[in-house]
Amino acid sequence: MDFPVLTNQKSKAYFKEIADVCGINKNLTTHLARHTFATTVNLSNGVSIATVSKMLGHRSLKTTQIYAKVLDSKIADEMEQLKE
Repeated sequence: MDFPVLTNQKSKAYFKEIADVCGINKNLTTHLARHTFATTVNLSNGVSIATVSKMLGHRSLKTTQIYAKVLDSKIADEMEQLKE
């Protein structure tokens, strides 16, 4: 199944609508969506950086590491696992 290809103008309109519905006072962009998908949705839920890199279509893991942000809660969770 292929996703429909949206124009940049249509994507911006959808992001604006999502922001309005959610009460977000920030300009949503494709870059912000990719970053959120990588960090909040995946990395903070235990998905490996290698898997996220593949999902984002990066050729190099270094590129994905730019998106990776170590979250305090992730550090605490991993230290707890180490303790066990």
